[in-house]
Amino acid sequence: MAIRFQWCTSLGAADFPTSAYEQLCAQVADTTPFNSLAWLQAAQFALLPDQQLNVLLGWQDQDLCLCLPLVSTRERIGGLRFRVLRHLGYPLTDRIAVLARLDATGMGQALMQIRQHLPHALLQLNEVSEPVGEQSVLSSWMALSSTGERRLSCRVPVHLISDSDRQEIPGAPRYKLRRARKRIAACGAEIRRVTPDAISMGPLLRDLAAVEAASWKGEKGVGIFSEPRHQQWINHAFTALAAEGLVRVVMLELEGRCISYRLGLLDQGRLYDYNLAFLPEHADLGSGRVLLEEWIRWGLDDNWHWVDASRVSLENSSHQLHERMTGQLEHWRWSFYSWQPGGLILGGVLRLWKSLKPWLRKRPGGQAAATAPSPAQQRQENVHAPSSDHQR
Repeated sequence: MAIRFQWCTSLGAADFPTSAYEQLCAQVADTTPFNSLAWLQAAQFALLPDQQLNVLLGWQDQDLCLCLPLVSTRERIGGLRFRVLRHLGYPLTDRIAVLARLDATGMGQALMQIRQHLPHALLQLNEVSEPVGEQSVLSSWMALSSTGERRLSCRVPVHLISDSDRQEIPGAPRYKLRRARKRIAACGAEIRRVTPDAISMGPLLRDLAAVEAASWKGEKGVGIFSEPRHQQWINHAFTALAAEGLVRVVMLELEGRCISYRLGLLDQGRLYDYNLAFLPEHADLGSGRVLLEEWIRWGLDDNWHWVDASRVSLENSSHQLHERMTGQLEHWRWSFYSWQPGGLILGGVLRLWKSLKPWLRKRPGGQAAATAPSPAQQRQENVHAPSSDHQR
């Protein structure tokens, strides 16, 4: 069946096929709240003046079978500027599914459409989740690129909620949890569950932002509220998501004031543990572990199925859900370098780096150098500081 491609420049335009988009989301496995129009439209509002949004739609008859919102910008890599395309939502989106129901031929046609409409050096999709045991729809783009890379971003711990969670967690975590609960009870703090709506979300976000600003994340400027445009993004997104009933918060309050919180998104029985913060003067309470336990208890009460760490560090992750995890999910970063001069240069540098890594490992003290990311990779991976599980 022939595919009809269409380009648009806004997800909020009156002629954007909202109903067809929602149907496509329902048909694609592993969609997340970060695929929702509420989240993506907020991301669009937060774009900088030099960032342009172009949305590729693919139709088979009247059925939408592809929606790929791409942000075009010029990024400095290795001292030079290159045209780079990314999925809308980078860098605050924690997990996405590629919204495509096309075969390899159709996906190849889509890539040609992108290259004709948006000439670029690099097309990169971050934090992509993929159905277990199935080949990704992006695989066909590898052979069509001058260089392609599929790189693991992180392995996310997940916890399947079951009746066994009604019992105390075994081992050392049990005693850590008991001590934390005793310290919290001794100071008089109380745990509260919150399901905000669109009206209450704004005041609640201001309280959460105040806690983050006073925390070490606020001091270092790496929180989700630290940058004004990110704060605008979070405010718009979570207000819209709260209107849809998808936002959950567990917080620790002392004398009516929030001193610690975990912010999450609930979708299809899966709770995404998105962000946390606590006041530094109450760091010794161990509230993060207690509030994570509260997520699980809430799940038991309301029949959730999963609690996920939204995103964690790839190496040496210290997320507390590792103590409770029953499985892991993988996030991938796909990079496709074009046949344009810029793509050939960047792809050649990547291949050279990979060829040098085995040689560097053999040199004395070379292991750290060989495993360290290149400057371009470092910039891409560190730009979203809140992805660290110390903040999540």
